[in-house]
Amino acid sequence: MADSFSKKENNKKKAQKQQEKAKRREERKSTNNKGKSLDEMMAYVDANGQITTTPPEDNAPLEINLDDIQLGAAPIEAEEAVKTGIIAFLSEKGYGFITEDKSKENIFFHINNCKEPVKKGNKVSFEKERTMKGFAAIDIQIVK
Repeated sequence: MADSFSKKENNKKKAQKQQEKAKRREERKSTNNKGKSLDEMMAYVDANGQITTTPPEDNAPLEINLDDIQLGAAPIEAEEAVKTGIIAFLSEKGYGFITEDKSKENIFFHINNCKEPVKKGNKVSFEKERTMKGFAAIDIQIVK
């Protein structure tokens, strides 16, 4: 029994794909980087930090001062320890918010961190402390 037209076409396509695959395999074999010498695989970094293929000149080694190297994020500038603000909100449960004078930021506080009884509208001085949920005010005193 003879093959149908579509079977013949499919067989031709398969044969063509196998030929293309063999051709690509031969190209990969001829252009692979295996067997290169060590000098051909070396890369160098110049004084500007760029990768080059030419080795650096040995006549001028750079002096690096270890004190000039800064690791990590930029240093945090020291803020003033005592800040001032006005109590903007105070609940019956004992928590509230202080609006800081300079940044107008609302900072959480609890009545346990107050050295004396406070009420809404009082001008207070406090210290900022970082907590898991943000900043909180501690050592709260009324400014007279």
